[in-house]
Amino acid sequence: MPILGNGFELGGYTRPDATQFNELPAHVWPATARRRGADEPRPGSVEVGGVSLAEIAEEFGTPVFVVDELDFRSRCRSMAEAFRGAANVHYASKAFLSKAIARWVREEGLHLDVASGNEMAIALAADFPAADMTFHGNNKSRSELRDAVAAGVGRIVLDSRSELRRLSEVAAEAGVVQDVLVRVKPGVEAHTHEFIATAHEDQKFGFSIASGSALAAADAVEADPNLRLVGLHCHIGSQIVDADGFILAAERVFGVVEALVARHGTEISEHFHILDLGAASASPTPPASSRWTWPRLPTRYSAPSRSWRSASESRLRTSRWSPAAPSWARRW
Repeated sequence: MPILGNGFELGGYTRPDATQFNELPAHVWPATARRRGADEPRPGSVEVGGVSLAEIAEEFGTPVFVVDELDFRSRCRSMAEAFRGAANVHYASKAFLSKAIARWVREEGLHLDVASGNEMAIALAADFPAADMTFHGNNKSRSELRDAVAAGVGRIVLDSRSELRRLSEVAAEAGVVQDVLVRVKPGVEAHTHEFIATAHEDQKFGFSIASGSALAAADAVEADPNLRLVGLHCHIGSQIVDADGFILAAERVFGVVEALVARHGTEISEHFHILDLGAASASPTPPASSRWTWPRLPTRYSAPSRSWRSASESRLRTSRWSPAAPSWARRW
């Protein structure tokens, strides 16, 4: 059997040398991950935060999620620095949310995106300030909207005309004026898989800029006594690896802002102050050359969490040997 590179040729597949599994790429694993030395308990095993992953698997079973708090918090701070303030960054709870995660996000000063009533309930149970939450989702029920308004959620993102009408009715019943963002589709072809691209015209999220429905929805909110337009939101997709899509999306969203100012005057700036450019960066994978860093943008940024959550988190499962990971633990 011929030897090819670092492995053996097996029916067209090259099996990696087992020594490759000893490597713990720093940009993939949590910051505290390391392999134990020969003079330590369970030599050769991987630990995160000083705790052996093998011991965790034995105690709690698998699959199990292990989150490195130190790594998670450091990534929160890096995002806050890149986007000029922790309040400009919203952790997307759909990436992973527990009461502990919500508490860490709050303590680091970040805000929170929720996309369901249950996510909001978890955050509230962790005493996360409702005023620092933004409620997303393209099919929010009347009961979810009612709960969000009652809790005092800071902003609700409107995704459709029917939702605009429902929220207006709910806010009127509660006797409040609810701050909202209008989700717009900038028609951007993000460099990602078509199933997770969310900004092109032929998808269900938000109002189209090209058709004029985005501007019409913003006008409708401006005219609604129960709603206050505080900004626009767009989301270009997931697994994003470069900033080109953000730049194009920002240019098109600014076009809507210019049209709003032309129609309603500069007085709109008294309450309109948010441009929310959302997306999810790609989870880091080897080689290190595939890494990239977020550009510094003078805007609120939403939903960056997938990239830092995946690096802060280890997922363990027991399985037979696979070419992707050691038999007792797999890092996704």
